[in-house]
Amino acid sequence: MEDAFGRFVEVLAGCLDEPGVSGDELAARLHLSRSQFDRVVGAAAGEAPDRLRRRVLLERAAFKLRTTGTGVLDVAVEAGYSSHEAFTRAFGRAFGTAPAVWRGSAAGFLLAAPNDVHFYPPGGLRLPARRQVRSMNFVPGLIEHHVAVVGRLLDAAAQRDPALEAQLDKPIELSVLSIDVDPTVRSLLARLVGQLEMWTCAMANEPYDVTQERERTLEELREQLDRVGPAFVATVRRIDAEDRFDETFVDVTGGDPYVFTAAGMIAHILTYAAYRRTLVVGALAALGADVEDDPLAWFNPSP
Repeated sequence: MEDAFGRFVEVLAGCLDEPGVSGDELAARLHLSRSQFDRVVGAAAGEAPDRLRRRVLLERAAFKLRTTGTGVLDVAVEAGYSSHEAFTRAFGRAFGTAPAVWRGSAAGFLLAAPNDVHFYPPGGLRLPARRQVRSMNFVPGLIEHHVAVVGRLLDAAAQRDPALEAQLDKPIELSVLSIDVDPTVRSLLARLVGQLEMWTCAMANEPYDVTQERERTLEELREQLDRVGPAFVATVRRIDAEDRFDETFVDVTGGDPYVFTAAGMIAHILTYAAYRRTLVVGALAALGADVEDDPLAWFNPSP
């Protein structure tokens, strides 16, 4: 049942921009009859699938009203309503006020739900953790991932033409452009700080404009880090305290639904941040500024 519900959420995330899709079409995409679809998904969700979909579309509509200048009628059409009046009635029942009035309020856009499945900006869905994943499980998972990747690297190196094996002993001369375009110390520092704010905003269902990272002064980056650094740490501590590392997100902004968990998100941040951080440490060392970044020292007990 949970597998069917998980597949439904992926399908739902992928068709948020198809407000006219019917319940029969959703059932067909899950290879279920309409009666099976209503029964199985409804039992797992705690609400009818059509109702869940309408609620998520209303949450997205509320988010768009709050964060964009899109007209109410356009938002209504995107949410699957054929008229301004029908949308206003549905929105009023859900949020207690008319769309135009709500747009200027400070209220959140998430509606009460028996399954805790909600719209996840800018275009996905957010699911609650299905199982408890504690930090004591998460940390070994990071190590297991590291060991697995090292194994894949060894396998990839071993698959080379034996005649070219000597290349494995040549000094590595690779561009650092594989992750960032034209990286500089300033741009990498901006991305390191911006990444923390971007994911903190994502976990709080708030928008983030990555273009604001451009042309930041070091003083502005320091002020930003002093603000978002503790906020991100608090977010991770809250996830840890509530055993929510398995909380799941379905992102469709890149096309096909992409599913990841809070644990995966944190591991992603640490992995790519470590890469960028190491580049900056090396670049600053070349400029005569040595920065200690080895976590061995960080975790050492105080003398």
